[in-house]
Amino acid sequence: MTAIGGGSHQGPVTCGSWIRRPENLSLVVLGRSRRGSSCPSLLEVFSFNAKTTSLSSSPLVSFVLEEEEGDPVAIAVHPSGDDFVCSFTNGSCKPFELYGHEGNLKLLAKEPILQGVGQQNCITFSVDGSKFASGGLDGHLRILEWPSLRVIIDEPRAHKSVRDMDFSLDSEFLASTSTDGLARIWKTEDGVPLTTLSRNSDERFELCRFSKDGTKPFLFCAVQKGDKAVTSVWDISTWNKIGYKRLLKKPASVMSISHDGKYLALGSKDGDMSVSEVKTMEVRHYSKRLHLGTNIATLDFCPRERVVLTTSVEWGAQIYLLLLGLFLASAVLFYIFHENSDSFWKFPMGKDQPAGPKLKSILRDSHISDDQHSWGPVDL
Repeated sequence: MTAIGGGSHQGPVTCGSWIRRPENLSLVVLGRSRRGSSCPSLLEVFSFNAKTTSLSSSPLVSFVLEEEEGDPVAIAVHPSGDDFVCSFTNGSCKPFELYGHEGNLKLLAKEPILQGVGQQNCITFSVDGSKFASGGLDGHLRILEWPSLRVIIDEPRAHKSVRDMDFSLDSEFLASTSTDGLARIWKTEDGVPLTTLSRNSDERFELCRFSKDGTKPFLFCAVQKGDKAVTSVWDISTWNKIGYKRLLKKPASVMSISHDGKYLALGSKDGDMSVSEVKTMEVRHYSKRLHLGTNIATLDFCPRERVVLTTSVEWGAQIYLLLLGLFLASAVLFYIFHENSDSFWKFPMGKDQPAGPKLKSILRDSHISDDQHSWGPVDL
């Protein structure tokens, strides 16, 4: 594991993301907030070395932000790797073009695509790069065609305040969650609100991610039911809930899915992280206090390696290698799941479900109690 903090001459890290470059490079972009009058807000781009699982000791390129822009809030990288958009506390979203090669990279700031619209908590690109979505602190939801910026959705009262959002693999749907616990689905071609996911009175939708493996059309949602944190699964062909599982016993602050759709990760509000295999929905990796008791703000899978980037304001950015734990477990359990690989998705799965192979219990992470692996019926 490697870490990048914020020394006395730098502000704290507020956001970050991987950049997949066309020249087979993986880079990391970090946003830093202002610290006093001598430390301006910054955008920094680092190179990643897969052999040492580390970032470069110094940024390949730094961009000093104007004081009137405020601090970086969120970063969304275009799938091409040539552009990314950063949202700022002053209520603007500005694109940046990354050009040149690793030894001579440059950042070019472009004209803001949104300005004076209030702080945008969530920004994201569709998987095919044809759409850009932003969700505001004031609940305003926008979807723009990229790069023409034609407005597809402009809904001022989409939510009380946007908490999270994600595009489906085919870019047909956008899921969004709100600080008031609601989750809504939007049709991205015509801007029509499709449905609001049903919930019980004591349930709150927190986070959402669509499946990305191209085989199972599901939506994963981090749901808080009283003091119980679960991950629920929704069938996007019917928008019916089909089950839930406890993958992280604590309230989640961030959710991510790997680019190939094989792994789902959750970060907690006190620094824990779990990574689960989507095919079986078994926890393959669990780290306690990865950020030493502070809220994980960013959790992002590397496009090319089994590595994740995490950030928190208190502890900066960390690169965490998942390769050993994930693939060791996958290799040992491959034969076990080969003939029954879809058993996870045959609902309901409750107390009457036949027991699985005993080897699974032997290989479980010692940090994870049995109730994190138990299935629940549709109604929690």
